[in-house]
Amino acid sequence: MFPRNGLLADFFLALIGMSGGLIVSGGVFTVLISVGLVPRFAGKSHTSRRVLLYEEMVVAGTLAGNVLSVFGDAFPLGEWVRRNAVFGPETEQIWGAAAALLLALAGVFAGIFVGCLALAIAEMLDSIPIFARRAGFRHGLGIAVLSVALGKMAGSLLYFARQFFFTAM
Repeated sequence: MFPRNGLLADFFLALIGMSGGLIVSGGVFTVLISVGLVPRFAGKSHTSRRVLLYEEMVVAGTLAGNVLSVFGDAFPLGEWVRRNAVFGPETEQIWGAAAALLLALAGVFAGIFVGCLALAIAEMLDSIPIFARRAGFRHGLGIAVLSVALGKMAGSLLYFARQFFFTAM
């Protein structure tokens, strides 16, 4: 329809990409607002006066993550640290350890967020009490939920320990 390398084609591709991104991010924020995740965190931590700050940090974190995932090549921090030997002769070891630590920390926070989001959605839909009634649980519902969580954790650890993510390529 449009010339392959034309300015008009680039404009429409950018417009379609931005529109799609706005729709998806609007959907994500709608889910977060509808389950009341941020106010629930503020209530549990007794810092409800900072709800607006928390909501702004969620939006800022989402925007930063999107920018880094789309334009990751524009932020070559690791290459700069290695090229300039910022930490001296041990730069490679220190940078590797710091990267592993930051990756593990990001994984923990992402897991906490996803777990809290899943529980908030489940609670919003009242699916756990319905499941408990239908399954005839009188005791042990906590053990069942813990078992599901431990199974998810074991599956994730196995996935990364065996490096199954390389087989998908």
